[in-house]
Amino acid sequence: MNFILHKDFSDFSGTTWNTLVEQSIADTPFSRHEYLSEWWQTLGGGEWLRQNAELVLISATENDRLIGIAPLFITEYEGQRALMLVGSIEISDYLDLIVRVEDLPGFLSGLLDFLVSSCAEDWSALDWYNLPDDSPTLAALKAEADKRGWTHQEEVYRPTPRIPLSGSFDEYLARIDKKQRHEIRRKMRRAAESEKNVRFYVIDGTADIETEINDFFHLMVQDPNKEEFLHPAMREQMTATLRNAHAQGYLWLGFLEVAGSKAAASLNFDYKNKLWGYNSGVGREHMELSPGWVLLAHVIQWCCENGRSEFDFMRGDEEYKYRFGGVNKYVMRVKVIKS
Repeated sequence: MNFILHKDFSDFSGTTWNTLVEQSIADTPFSRHEYLSEWWQTLGGGEWLRQNAELVLISATENDRLIGIAPLFITEYEGQRALMLVGSIEISDYLDLIVRVEDLPGFLSGLLDFLVSSCAEDWSALDWYNLPDDSPTLAALKAEADKRGWTHQEEVYRPTPRIPLSGSFDEYLARIDKKQRHEIRRKMRRAAESEKNVRFYVIDGTADIETEINDFFHLMVQDPNKEEFLHPAMREQMTATLRNAHAQGYLWLGFLEVAGSKAAASLNFDYKNKLWGYNSGVGREHMELSPGWVLLAHVIQWCCENGRSEFDFMRGDEEYKYRFGGVNKYVMRVKVIKS
């Protein structure tokens, strides 16, 4: 394999990059070219702004065939000069190497050789967050570390609950806790019967996306914690993410409208036949109608009616995720210290 160090995402066309993503072990919205290149422009919405991060973007080809991409950056982290995955840590729920499963062992072995020979004095550890717990990278990286006599550490980083779906909305409800089933039905019925004309809808591809994004942010910042999170750099990052997802056709943005005004919003990615739940917002009015719960119930109903296989809540162990039937998977943190 021929390994090349790149200093900019513009070395790749989005089509070439995303074609490999779609064939790879990293086939999530967070590994796509439009997402990671924008993430790098804002350094994760400012997360790495003061850490002197330097891009270490590596590709491997064999007989003119693109084998893999390692989107990495180098920074000071927890007292070490570490190579981390672009997208780390807070706003990219799933990360991985971009490589087909059959090419992973050779790509990873060659990548580590390349990193040692090309950046020997610059890094002392790999510190990779948000690898799915079923990623083959976990076992491959441990095998390489053991072979080289390097220290290997692996731990569960965050739960990522998801709801497996098959069949109708009624079948989904029948599988969850009886008390929660009753609550969901009661709240949906109360909203449907309200004189305030409650309406659920999903924006389509012809929508004025700038208006819809601003309306989403207006609802999101009603939560004080989310208002603090959505500082200017993060707002820039999220705006770019939503624009790009809309342009690429996988943005899913739904609203619950009450009395003619947007009362709650659900931001998801509609990707690979499932919804990936990225964020949400709920206004402070009409709380007697439980707009957040009602909207989430409509989202799951939409998944059932449109044949989606899963709703992924992504990172976080908030109680409501389990009330709606979320079953835990996990993302991992792997740290390898070079000897």
